[in-house]
Amino acid sequence: MTDQRRRLVLASASPARLGLLRQAGFAPEVIVSGVDEDALSAATPADLARVLAEAKATVVAALPEAAGALVVGCDSVLELDGAAYGKPGDAETATTRWKQIRGRAGVLQTGHCVIDTVSGRSVSATGSTAVRFGEPTDEEIAAYVATGEPLHVAGAFTLDGYGAPFVEAIEGSHGNVLGLSLPLLRGLLAQHGVAITDLWT
Repeated sequence: MTDQRRRLVLASASPARLGLLRQAGFAPEVIVSGVDEDALSAATPADLARVLAEAKATVVAALPEAAGALVVGCDSVLELDGAAYGKPGDAETATTRWKQIRGRAGVLQTGHCVIDTVSGRSVSATGSTAVRFGEPTDEEIAAYVATGEPLHVAGAFTLDGYGAPFVEAIEGSHGNVLGLSLPLLRGLLAQHGVAITDLWT
């Protein structure tokens, strides 16, 4: 019997997103978009996350190697005081960011876009999860930044790594903070007429 399961392509280099999909029963291929995230802008952090996700998915969906696949693009930013914060990129920025967010609450906005390369149709949405940060000391912040982890993740923190002890609570999707909300993905796939269970391996 021929396997008719649709190919799922993740347009992201994020190991956390790939891990989430694999743990949930998928076997995604990874094609990195190469989109310049700093070149895009939007009116709000939630809109920015969605625009970035759409850009990543659109670039990958146009590639010959993605033909016939369902392409999933995601991008995350931390919203604090109405501003969007992405990956710090360097230790100084990461340190400043943590001194800014400790003891406060923000919203992790993750844009999701799913493109069906067969129909060419694209659907997208943003997932929002409230995050309450702990109050690490200056010494703890310095040690965390020295691991290198916060330099390359939205908002300079993770829930599944060294940063976990410094996050007091979240309200909303846990996966959304890691970079991909599985309930939101399920809804977007349904808009394409695809049951998420049909993509399980």
